[in-house]
Parts: sequence; C-alpha cells; structure tokens
Amino acid sequence: MKRSILCSSTLLLSFALVACQPAMQQEATVTEAEAPAAEHSLTSILDNPARTPANKQRDQFRNPAETLAFFGVEPNMTVVEIWPGGGWYSEILAPYLHAEGQFYAAHFPASETREGYVNSRNRYMDRIASDALFANVILTEFAPTEQSAIAPAGTADVVLTFRNVHNWYMGDSDDGLAGAFATFYTALKPGGVLGVVDHRLPEDRADEDMQTSGYIKQSLVVHYAEQAGFVLADSSEVNANPLDTADHPRGVWTLPPSLRLGDENREHYESIGESDRFTLKFIKPATSE
Repeated sequence: MKRSILCSSTLLLSFALVACQPAMQQEATVTEAEAPAAEHSLTSILDNPARTPANKQRDQFRNPAETLAFFGVEPNMTVVEIWPGGGWYSEILAPYLHAEGQFYAAHFPASETREGYVNSRNRYMDRIASDALFANVILTEFAPTEQSAIAPAGTADVVLTFRNVHNWYMGDSDDGLAGAFATFYTALKPGGVLGVVDHRLPEDRADEDMQTSGYIKQSLVVHYAEQAGFVLADSSEVNANPLDTADHPRGVWTLPPSLRLGDENREHYESIGESDRFTLKFIKPATSE
C-alpha cells in the first residue's frame, strides 16, 4: 500500500460550512457592497490589479483564459474548484463568478492535521473573510478516499482540478483516483463538465515513474474518469510544453515555480518553464444508459 495522501478521518461534511458562510462574510474587512460589478471578460479578470504579480507571471505557462474557455466556464455557472491551495485559479474564478454564478472551493478537510495542509486551508479562509472578490465563495472539503460533499449533488455545471490528480495516485493509487472521480460525477449536473489539467508523463514510460515524480499518464486519468461514468469530450494542448522531458532529479518540482534544486542548474530549469501538461474535458452524460 502506498502512503495515504490524507489522514484517515470521518468527514462529517454537512452544509454547516455553507450555513456558516454568511457569518464569515459579515466579518469581512471589505464588504460585499464594495465588490466590483459582474465581470464578463476573462481577460479583464486577468488584468485585475488585485491579482498578485507572482501569480500573473504564471499566466504564460498556465494559460488561464484559454483553459477556462476550453472548459466552457461562463460567469453565470456553478463551478467547483478542487483543492485550490493558495488560490491561484480562485483569484480568477471568484471575481468571474461573483455576481451571476456560484463558486465552491473544495479545500483540504478541516480534519487534516499536517501543517502545510492546515496552513493552506487557513490562509484560504482568511482570504474569504477579508477579500470582497471572495465574498460569495462557499468553502467545502475534498478527500479522494471519502464521499466528500464538494457541492450539493447534481448542481455543478463545471468541476475543475488543476495539477492535483498525481497527488491522489501517489497517495492512494486505485482508491484515491476512483473515489475522486466518483465524487466529481456526483456533484455535476447531467451534461456537466469535468476539467482536468495535470503534469503529463509520456505513455512509453514505466508506470512506476508516476509514484514519486509528480507526473501522471493521460491514459490513466481517462481510464478512471470513464470508469466513473464520464465521457472524454475533448483534449487540448494549450498547456503543453515540449521542452519538458519529465525526467528531472526532483520530479516535476525541479521546474518552476518550485525549483527544488535551488541554484543548481537554475537557469536551465527556468528556461524550460513549467511542466508539460495535458488538458482534458470530460462530460457527465445527460442521460444514463
């Protein structure tokens, strides 16, 4: 058995989190009334001065406008982001969906005890409480081996996960991947979209290379998505990087933005840029077979 990516716990994930949301909003240092009017242009969101300079620098590798357009995200939709971490994509999605849509952020479970996970979740909660652009964000939880209520069943138009699937494979393998895609399927409406972006391991490489490298084979993701009931609707090379050979000393974390080797060959890894990534669009069938 591989080590577990999440501590074993019972996720009593009622929508108490949702119920608590108004209270969190009332405590915000910036009121919702001060929030901007609805934004219908992704490009204007990307230019928002509230985005941090460090995050904007990643746009050249992560192609957020093109990626979200490929997944068909519109400002009046209900969208779930899985494990938003520090909020790189949330910083775009929250204002985009603020006025007309609904944004669920399915973060690490409150029961998580590891320091990095706890700190990440707490920082995200602070952002919800203090940033008007995040005022309508509903915080939920996700654990790959649990039946997580990331949103009310059958309500989401789109579920998005960016650079996360490899974690579930490294931690829980079959159980983690099967559980994750089943959770996404439950949350989506019939006809809803699951968008997946992750670090791509070439198909001719050994499966063992997925266990520690941070890279994962596209075919494996397709397999588990289809096993859960999804249909692969399309794929895009918008986040591809042909300079990435996916065979670095510290795995994907050798490359920016992590640069785990520090100054060792730093110029070389910076010249490669962020990882080569597949971008997959799945559909939950509109009718069951």
